[in-house]
Amino acid sequence: MRKTLRLTAATLAGALLLAGCGGSDDEGGSDNASSGGDSGSSSPAELTFVIASAVTSPKEEVAVVAVGQQMGYFEEENLTVDTVNADGSVAAVQAVAGGNGDITPADAGSVLAGIQSNVPVKAIGGLVQNWPWQIATMPGSDIQSGEDLDGKKVGVISLASGSAPYARAFIREAGLEPDNDVELLPVGVGAQAAAALTGGDVDALALYGQAYTVIENSGTELEYLDNPDMFDGIRSLTFTASANAIEEDSDVYERFLRAAYKSMLFAAANPEAAMRMGYETFPSILAGAPIESRLETDVASLTAWLESATPAEGEPADWSDWGAISDEEWEKTQSYTKDAGQIREEIELDRVWDGSLLEAANDFDADAVLQQAADWTP
Repeated sequence: MRKTLRLTAATLAGALLLAGCGGSDDEGGSDNASSGGDSGSSSPAELTFVIASAVTSPKEEVAVVAVGQQMGYFEEENLTVDTVNADGSVAAVQAVAGGNGDITPADAGSVLAGIQSNVPVKAIGGLVQNWPWQIATMPGSDIQSGEDLDGKKVGVISLASGSAPYARAFIREAGLEPDNDVELLPVGVGAQAAAALTGGDVDALALYGQAYTVIENSGTELEYLDNPDMFDGIRSLTFTASANAIEEDSDVYERFLRAAYKSMLFAAANPEAAMRMGYETFPSILAGAPIESRLETDVASLTAWLESATPAEGEPADWSDWGAISDEEWEKTQSYTKDAGQIREEIELDRVWDGSLLEAANDFDADAVLQQAADWTP
């Protein structure tokens, strides 16, 4: 049974008990895609990947974990990767800090907030690089701009997720005050969030692009508010681990990142293959439904997520420098996080970011991965 971690921002410190549940392995990989990894010379290691969401769905757990397992990319790196779910990025950050998980793709703002509270974690590689959050309303709503949110209710995934600070920053940029002028209500994602909006429990939603794709694929039409320029260049989900573990086992994390970025490249080149691997690794995504009844909408959902996590320009064959985050991007991310109320002041970058593993993590044969994606058959 996969368990879910629940932790609010107010209870960031505290022990969390987790039980991991790994997906099935399938020898679908090939040494042809491996360059830096060498399972013959690396010690076997087991990692717990903390999904920063209570619900397993077509996003990083599919593009990274499922593909990495099914294509044998983790096996090539002599890694065994299991998963647990956490109710938002705050819980995920605390999990890896407390040794109840090893790595998580957590929201950068939650990582920064944890570090400011002396939670011993550090970011080691980027994941979502194109700002994914947006405010959505029902068609014909009288909410046409941020100023129109005055006196309204906005649905967020949870108060511990990245959607809450995004909503607060959006509201403040419109000249309003969260909690005073606008009420934030946790509504989750998927059908629960759609029902809250269509049923009038909230007047707008603050979700990420892939979550909106799921809602729209179910038949609900939405309209979107334009994001202010302040959100351009801000980083979102970022691979994060315990600072002590990174120092002690840097080779393990380097190997994980290499397998993860190979998996991302494969998924971007063949999202249908990745989604089918996702069903194999995480049967709960199907919820008992036949694969063919879900495949088209789930592939669209995964593709929407991949668009947020891969370069906005160029083709997969042209992509390089996986996981890189520039100083300028960190500066803007910290400024946003401060405006959103997650941190009080900017934090020295060396407390937050360790990009030293990325050169080796990018040492793989991208052409071989793309060939595997092209050759893959169900």
